[in-house]
Amino acid sequence: MYNADTLVNEQRSAAAFSRQAPVFDALYSGNLIIQYKRDRVRAHLQQYLLPGSHILELNSGTGEDALYLAMQGHSVHATDLSTGMLEVLQKKIKDSEGGNRISVEQCSFNHLQNLQQKGPYDVLFSNFAGLNCTGKLNEVLHSFPVLLKPGGVVTLVIMPSFCLWETLLFFRGFGIKAFRRFFSRKGRTANVEGTSFKCWYYTPSHVIRHLRKDFDLLSVEGLCSLVPPSYLEKFPEKYPRLFSFLKSKENKWKNKWPWKYMGDYFIISFRKKLS
Repeated sequence: MYNADTLVNEQRSAAAFSRQAPVFDALYSGNLIIQYKRDRVRAHLQQYLLPGSHILELNSGTGEDALYLAMQGHSVHATDLSTGMLEVLQKKIKDSEGGNRISVEQCSFNHLQNLQQKGPYDVLFSNFAGLNCTGKLNEVLHSFPVLLKPGGVVTLVIMPSFCLWETLLFFRGFGIKAFRRFFSRKGRTANVEGTSFKCWYYTPSHVIRHLRKDFDLLSVEGLCSLVPPSYLEKFPEKYPRLFSFLKSKENKWKNKWPWKYMGDYFIISFRKKLS
């Protein structure tokens, strides 16, 4: 059951990203590490997409992934709570060739029971840690089964409670930032465009535990375990050969222990059981 604190945090995070929406794409479109992250997530998701899949996207933001998937011939129901993000997405839909395959609904992932378009869907997809903005991830996960067809796929991109790169910041004197994920049980404060809200960090085992009744695990990949996090955006320009080397090694070891558990994110996919 969602309490008042959960609802307030939800409203504050939505307001923060609404404020950022007009500049969101400009801020991140030129970041080579973010481009790498998007390519990795899309390559992972493509393994499980059948032609013409019907996809429910949570925290769709400005719609970069929705537009990409629509151009691949899939239909996407893009949802987000942020009014500003959805306004940007609606404009993109009007200007895009594949926009007729995208529908939009303002809805929080905390309240998926209120969706107007309940599916069932072939795929449920959430990218880039939107789900870290809730301290009730277990309840969100428990709402997934009724939204998917038997054999349907869930792909989530979540920030874990340990990140190798962040931990290494300890040796540069950033002790609080280095260990902030370890002590996030009650949430850690994030700030976007002057608005603060809380976020939480989760392990793959937490997600698996709350989905295993209805879903079979397909795969877990570490993302930015060797490649630096995207806030080190100058890294590829300063060290292009090292950046290429780290990408190649990460792609080779992304499914291996311990690398799949040490990234800035993990990508995790499940298939809904047939019975």
